[in-house]
Amino acid sequence: MKVTDPRSAFFDAIADQWDGWDDMAALAARLAAGLAAFGVRPGETVLDVGCGTGNLTRALLPMIGEEGRVVAVDISARMLAAARAKVPDARVSWYLASADQLPLGDGACDRVICFSVWPHLQDFAAAARELGRVLRRGGSLHVWHLASRERINAIHAGAGEAVRGDILPPATETAALLAGLGFEVTAAVDDQERYLVTAVRRPS
Repeated sequence: MKVTDPRSAFFDAIADQWDGWDDMAALAARLAAGLAAFGVRPGETVLDVGCGTGNLTRALLPMIGEEGRVVAVDISARMLAAARAKVPDARVSWYLASADQLPLGDGACDRVICFSVWPHLQDFAAAARELGRVLRRGGSLHVWHLASRERINAIHAGAGEAVRGDILPPATETAALLAGLGFEVTAAVDDQERYLVTAVRRPS
């Protein structure tokens, strides 16, 4: 699938450095704890939006079991290449795609996780509608960051022209957007430790 997002080149350029900017063991532990709190279960099909170098995908695999699947998408071919090399697992399908145009059928996923990607989406409403389309009725959407909104926005402000305007809005604003699109919001956390909005696609 062709991706026209101008951020693609920016993320291609930093793909080889990405994992060096974090403590991978600490990140893995925090991801595992967060996924357990979400209630990720064996057999689920989970969409990892903006999978980057595959850290969330790798954390998901022990939780979804042998029958589970991860669909990992990103707008950066270099990020995807790094992720595929790191996570050579047949349970993962990798796609070069944007969140507002996914190569998936309606209701294909049990859960959607937007980890450290929401500010980089070109159109929040268009992406949320598309994520709702591929999410089964009763499935959960998580917009998740492991840092404060202020910290994330400060990082983007100094990271380069391509992402300087990529602002993470208050959790209440993201929650209101999702509610307006027919989701039931079950959590909205926006503090110094994390940012999390969880919403469920209504059964009808």
